[in-house]
Amino acid sequence: MTEGTTTAATEGADTLTRLEQEGEIAADYLEGLLDIADLDGDIDMDVEADRASVSIISDAQGRDLQKLVGRDGEVLEALQELTRLAVHRETGDRSRLMLDIAGYRAQKRTELAELGAQAAAEVKSSGEPVKLKPMTPFERKVVHDAIKGAGLRSESEGEEPQRFVVVLPA
Repeated sequence: MTEGTTTAATEGADTLTRLEQEGEIAADYLEGLLDIADLDGDIDMDVEADRASVSIISDAQGRDLQKLVGRDGEVLEALQELTRLAVHRETGDRSRLMLDIAGYRAQKRTELAELGAQAAAEVKSSGEPVKLKPMTPFERKVVHDAIKGAGLRSESEGEEPQRFVVVLPA
């Protein structure tokens, strides 16, 4: 192996170790939260797309966990930020950790990818830009990825919390 290859492999291993550490810190924090709230749930940790990913899942129907998702994922977003702060407090580094509860984000990702595909099809047929409703940063990222996958461009416009995606013709 060359020196450049060795360095890249070492950096990749260091990044993976750091992300796994973020996941463990987040899992400990969330387990404490579940205990305090007297909710049942299992924690699943992974590394996806260069960020730690932590999910709270339940063997039961997960109705109790829906309380942690809230309306339109508002509680989930807040818990994600609190978990990122807990990781930051322990590591001193900013975290981009993603939190999913009861499969909410996974389901939302599927719905948003379909929305992006539909908007792309509309733009391809009409040749006119399409503006979508305001979305969270997570939602916009999923839609941008779907638009890019369809071979079109997209931009975010507006100010938070009214920031939205505009799908543009090729």
